[in-house]
Amino acid sequence: MPLPVRHLLLAALGLAAVAGLLFVTGDLTALRVAAVGYTMLAVAGLQLLVGGSGQVSLGHGAFMMIGAYTMALLVLHQPSLPLAANLGVIVAVSVVAGVAVGAATARLHGPYLAGATLILAVGLPGLAHRYHQLLGGSNGLNIRTAGAPPFLDGLVTTSEWRALVVWTTVVLGLAALATISAGRLGRRMRAVRDDETAAAMAGVPVGATKVAAFVIASAAGGLAGGLQAYVLGTVTPGSFTLVLSLTLLAALVLGGIGSLWGALWASIAIVYLDVWATDLARAADLGRDVENNLPVVFFGVVLILVLRFWPLGVHGALRDLGARLRVAGSGTSS
Repeated sequence: MPLPVRHLLLAALGLAAVAGLLFVTGDLTALRVAAVGYTMLAVAGLQLLVGGSGQVSLGHGAFMMIGAYTMALLVLHQPSLPLAANLGVIVAVSVVAGVAVGAATARLHGPYLAGATLILAVGLPGLAHRYHQLLGGSNGLNIRTAGAPPFLDGLVTTSEWRALVVWTTVVLGLAALATISAGRLGRRMRAVRDDETAAAMAGVPVGATKVAAFVIASAAGGLAGGLQAYVLGTVTPGSFTLVLSLTLLAALVLGGIGSLWGALWASIAIVYLDVWATDLARAADLGRDVENNLPVVFFGVVLILVLRFWPLGVHGALRDLGARLRVAGSGTSS
């Protein structure tokens, strides 16, 4: 079976599993499942950039901001465009941004690359204040998007429909990322990651490969930001600060670098650790300040524990456990 077809079949199975979960849960869970979806897409794009090509980016949240504001501006100024067209425009805008950033940083390595992308994460939210009439300043932009189609009235709620739209987009994006990673471009990225000099001597276009990795990651990040704006109906610069970029990178390490499954565990950690910590602070009546900071503390503690006991992340631990169970099973059968 061709690799793209196999990935599309797996995507269909994943979407069916999510749909089944949504139909047995409520609206609140649907919103959280949607949040896991677009967060996973953002982390998966970063996975390809960091784990695939070895380029450390501290500005991935900036691409999410580009996608989110593009979605908001399209809904406000071109309300007749269908959602699929909006998502296509978001991908195109994000690709242009990725080409610009990738070309500017293609010759940078290590801390210099991290510093350049750090500037992007710090500086881009300031545009919302500079162009406040267009981008809404600190208050951001509020949008209203269409809910479920009329023929689905009574079958799915608006939140469930939006979660299904998010996950349909996400599984298609993940299928594309998996196909790229397993193909020629993915092999070139890994060659560049392991040794740029050896890759260049083997005929790999190092600069073009690094730019391509940035383009793909920016497209995934922008698409994730657009989906976030679609679900939440609001876009503010405070949602796309440096903290978001650092959280995505830290969650990538927590989930496990080098596998798209790691992006799933990372996105679940980002969404549900925040939910659980907030619920705990409210149940214990710890005050507003503690409630705002406890999720960060929870995430940091979990990250430290995971790296202490599972240096390869959650997915690495699960992979090792599976290998041990297979060895134990083969020993028992023999």
